[in-house]
Amino acid sequence: QVHLVESGGGLAQAGDSLRLSCAASGITRINYAIAWFRQAPGKEREWIAAISWSGKSTDYVDSVKGRFTISRDNANNSAYLQMNSLKPEDTAVYYCATRTKYGSLTEPPPYDIWGQGTQVTVSS
Repeated sequence: QVHLVESGGGLAQAGDSLRLSCAASGITRINYAIAWFRQAPGKEREWIAAISWSGKSTDYVDSVKGRFTISRDNANNSAYLQMNSLKPEDTAVYYCATRTKYGSLTEPPPYDIWGQGTQVTVSS
């Protein structure tokens, strides 16, 4: 069974950077896309970035383009989200996710393997 564990969240000020990590266990290699989602208080969960299994393709929601960079290290079964120029509106719980089907970097097919999330709080 695949387990995903996020880390790297915390408190930041506007303009700061944080790097989130997503470590996978229970599998030799994740051969599918990995995505990052976030959920702010009182809001629905939002897809924000994804990377193909090879790492050659990435996609981002418009609100983070140019500020966030997704990457992956297949040798270590890990993925990362480098977040620069953070804004208070980036405050949310951030989740990494994967799935066992091929498809577009967004959904469908749905991402159905999730980590527990890591809190990111950005103050102004």
